[in-house]
Amino acid sequence: MKIGIVCYPTYGGSGVVATELGIGLAKRGHEVHFITYKRPARLTTFHENVFYHEVGMEDYPLFEYTPYDTALASKLVDVVKFEKLDLLHVHYAIPHAAVAYMAKKILLSEGKYIPVVTTLHGTDINLVGNNPAFAPVVAFSINKSDGVTAVSESLKQQTYDYFNITNDIRVIYNFIDFERFRKVNKDHFKKAIAPNGERILVHVSNFRKVKHVDDVLRIFQKVYARIPSKLMLIGDGPERHNLEDLCRKMGLCHETRFLGKQDAVEELLAIADLFIMPSGSESFGLAALEAMACEVPVISSNVGGLPEVNIHGKTGFLSDVGNVDEMAGYAIQILENDNMLKKFRANALEQARRFDIDNILPEYEAYYEEIVKMAVF
Repeated sequence: MKIGIVCYPTYGGSGVVATELGIGLAKRGHEVHFITYKRPARLTTFHENVFYHEVGMEDYPLFEYTPYDTALASKLVDVVKFEKLDLLHVHYAIPHAAVAYMAKKILLSEGKYIPVVTTLHGTDINLVGNNPAFAPVVAFSINKSDGVTAVSESLKQQTYDYFNITNDIRVIYNFIDFERFRKVNKDHFKKAIAPNGERILVHVSNFRKVKHVDDVLRIFQKVYARIPSKLMLIGDGPERHNLEDLCRKMGLCHETRFLGKQDAVEELLAIADLFIMPSGSESFGLAALEAMACEVPVISSNVGGLPEVNIHGKTGFLSDVGNVDEMAGYAIQILENDNMLKKFRANALEQARRFDIDNILPEYEAYYEEIVKMAVF
């Protein structure tokens, strides 16, 4: 099958999932065409059957902002026609699903029907889509898609709650590539971070307010008071400056490493003892799943799709958003007991295997075939 994938080419979850999905499909013999304004962050090496089409972004004096939607629609039409694509898979409703509908109508006027599958990732529903300025377009685009998937049961229900959706939404979970995310021996890294055998806590995110990274520091402060430990903060974003200030005020900077964006995050997860995710909103919790694949238990909030990934009392613990005391208590409970930590590590890996990319890819393939067979003018 020839598949066009449209995504944001960034480090965010939707871009990561879209890129890994495309690479996985290419390995299974499909021809995959990425269509976006920049090479996706996870598309770093050559892959057979993978092609990249850059959307040109020219500045015109007439426009205050470059009309990306129009440029993308034109590029989609071009790629579908000349690469003879069988299906478009767009990730994130705004603007990709709306643009795909425009491209589909243009192609239809030329006698070509291209089925469109839209995958909802979370922020496009609970933040962007819930804005009255965008909500009608989001609902229309979802209803006009040939197929719609969501990355968790929670997100599926949230979409139905927020919008008047008449289309069926299929839940196909996010996934993990165990060729990359697995526990390996990185003792030299561990010694550099924790030279005296301290426990290592880790958080990975884009450092937006919704991620509650300040709560990570507050949790760590309570853990550090009881257990010799270190904290690794991986990622970057608008809250980093405030977090560095808070870290200094708490006197924790000697025990905390701000590591910025990391391409090989799996090498850092391999030395971690506990992953902290106190987010105010998570449609799935991909970062938590990546940690679990590396045998790292998770302390997280209980929002969105997180309870579908992190099993309370088995792979880690869940708490209400903002309940720093309880999260810290759970963290201490795991970290001060070697046998408990070992058990939770094993449980985390077992749960993560449910989301192995080799289990999820066939679900997408079957769904694509279903949608293509149903496609009619």
